[in-house]
Amino acid sequence: MEAVHPEPGAALHDVLQDFSLEMTGKDVPRLQEARAAIPPGTRINVTHLANEDLQMRVAAAEAVRDCGFVPVPHISARRLESAQELQTFLEALQRAGASSDVFVVGGDPPTPAGPYEDSLAVIRSGLLQQHGVRHVSVSGYPEGHPDITDPVLWQAIEAKATALREQGLRGSVTTQFGFDVDPVFTWLEEVRARGIDLPVRIGVPGPAGIRRLLGYAQRFGVGTSAGIAKKYGFSITNLVGTAGPATFVRTLTERYDPQRHGGLRLHFYTFGGLKATSEWIGEFRGERQ
Repeated sequence: MEAVHPEPGAALHDVLQDFSLEMTGKDVPRLQEARAAIPPGTRINVTHLANEDLQMRVAAAEAVRDCGFVPVPHISARRLESAQELQTFLEALQRAGASSDVFVVGGDPPTPAGPYEDSLAVIRSGLLQQHGVRHVSVSGYPEGHPDITDPVLWQAIEAKATALREQGLRGSVTTQFGFDVDPVFTWLEEVRARGIDLPVRIGVPGPAGIRRLLGYAQRFGVGTSAGIAKKYGFSITNLVGTAGPATFVRTLTERYDPQRHGGLRLHFYTFGGLKATSEWIGEFRGERQ
């Protein structure tokens, strides 16, 4: 359960313990390989990709549940061609016992394929709670969005927080990943100053090849200057090898103040490396105990 923890010690413990992971519909074999390294009850997001169909997404969510974890299927608003498609997806998730937690995002298409212009429209539809949804995660962008202005982003997150309360749904925010904690804290303080009290999961890139990390960063508009790369622990001029988030996570937890920043967790983007990320987290947690 997502909650705000007022005690700094307890908050630090929870930031390191109650993490979440991300996978695609094609990652079920990788989930099985990583299973032993993932704590029971871990929340695992299942992405909504254009090249994966409904059956694949539902099967992945069901596999997450069968492994003893909490499935968090993504719903990409602008990819939905009709209200019936959304209802069919939710019904399938409910039959699979995987509909209680979802992540609702606008999605990549510049033009909606159907009636849902953004995630807010899906939340306001009323269909989520009709199919057993109890908790909804929405997106946050500490470094902004390459295609959306900051005023629009702030308006959107405020509207979504309000809509979740009005719909009687519990909520949280999961952020895009980044390499620099400074914009994370600037963004967090603005979130709280605006009266948004939803718990936040800070996006963290799992250990991966530097070239791959930079590729994803470019795709999602994440800052990767030489200075940021150096702070994170790699060089943008030397793409050999891998990089892990140890420095980022240590700095984040050291500077985290639950009184100022509210409920905080970590969400790891695994980039296909579920086992490597899960094992890295276990090793890192062991070092901090």
